[in-house]
Amino acid sequence: MAPALLESRADYEAFVDRYDTFLFDCDGVIWRGNTPIDNVPATLDMLRKRGKRLIFVTNNSATSRRDYVSKFAKLGMQAAVEEIFSSAYATAVYLRDVVGFASDKKAYVIGGSGIRNELEDVGIATVGHDDTAAISLATLNDVEPSVDVGAVVFGIDYDISYRKLSNAHINLTQNPECLFIATNDDRTLPGGKHVYPGTGALLSTLIHSTQRTPLVMGKPNTPMLDCVMQKFHLDPTRSCMVGDRLDTDILFGIKGGVSTLCVLTGVADEASVLSPSAPQATYYMPSLGDLFALAQ
Repeated sequence: MAPALLESRADYEAFVDRYDTFLFDCDGVIWRGNTPIDNVPATLDMLRKRGKRLIFVTNNSATSRRDYVSKFAKLGMQAAVEEIFSSAYATAVYLRDVVGFASDKKAYVIGGSGIRNELEDVGIATVGHDDTAAISLATLNDVEPSVDVGAVVFGIDYDISYRKLSNAHINLTQNPECLFIATNDDRTLPGGKHVYPGTGALLSTLIHSTQRTPLVMGKPNTPMLDCVMQKFHLDPTRSCMVGDRLDTDILFGIKGGVSTLCVLTGVADEASVLSPSAPQATYYMPSLGDLFALAQ
């Protein structure tokens, strides 16, 4: 069935009344870069006043959950740490609870402080953040595998370098027991004015060089889905995933058996949403902020 367009107040009322829990992507849905999307803060307030449970599910691993709470507040919105489920947090939970990551091992992290903070919060030591020294063909032999590294964790890294890639590569190829985990494999990243290369674009370098396939935690993959379903005990029939990407957000909702709403304020446009070959959202609308009409 083709996605249904929500375009009238009656559509909005029926949609909101149908669900108890709304799961939201952030970039391209709640905000673009550091700018909230028009009327979205008021829409979230309206949903809370109606007793709805809000969960923010994001593939962005650069920011910790605590920092996300600060960002929400800075942009005039309310959010609690317990309402935020990021790919960095899912990675930390997976290593601690599923793998039983050894206490004498460390994670080599390519990524931002968000990953390091979430890993360290669950007792996993990290290395790699200070790999900033210049490297050349003459000094490549300085890069050696470490017996302390039990996992390479890859997320979005705005300061990625050949030294970091070389360290990750050598640990993954010289130690078959070293885990290879990616927080997400998004091809692109909506950054406000433009769309930029995402984690998946950078990750492809290591996949190609090591000939190893990482376990990908983020949407739409099963590990993050299982973590979310278990933590929040969702009733799929009363839950809806709201996102701007068909291949991550909407597919994530479909795999979880929940309804989906695709908004057109991020990556997807109307033509791609209506394409029969795309993951089929339950609904679509120009912007989540359009639901603000119910607060007026």
